[in-house]
Amino acid sequence: MPVPAERPAERLAPPPAMPTRWTDPAPVIGGGTAVFAAAAVAATVADWSIAPTAWAGTALGALGFGLFTLQRRAARRGARTAQKGLVPPPV
Repeated sequence: MPVPAERPAERLAPPPAMPTRWTDPAPVIGGGTAVFAAAAVAATVADWSIAPTAWAGTALGALGFGLFTLQRRAARRGARTAQKGLVPPPV
């Protein structure tokens, strides 16, 4: 049986970009940190054993959000060492 000849790769247009509000990680990071903060306060008031874990999650979330903010600021400024992909490309 003969092997079918390979067709040349078809040139497809790239898919449209997703809306910025769906790709922005800031609300997710901030929301997660806020949930950990609320759990930490509730666990501390109720004297639950998960309070230290919730406080650690709050601290790590705040630290991560701060680092994310610094990297985004550097990317907008155009610093060479900034993380790529944090700001949408210019139109």
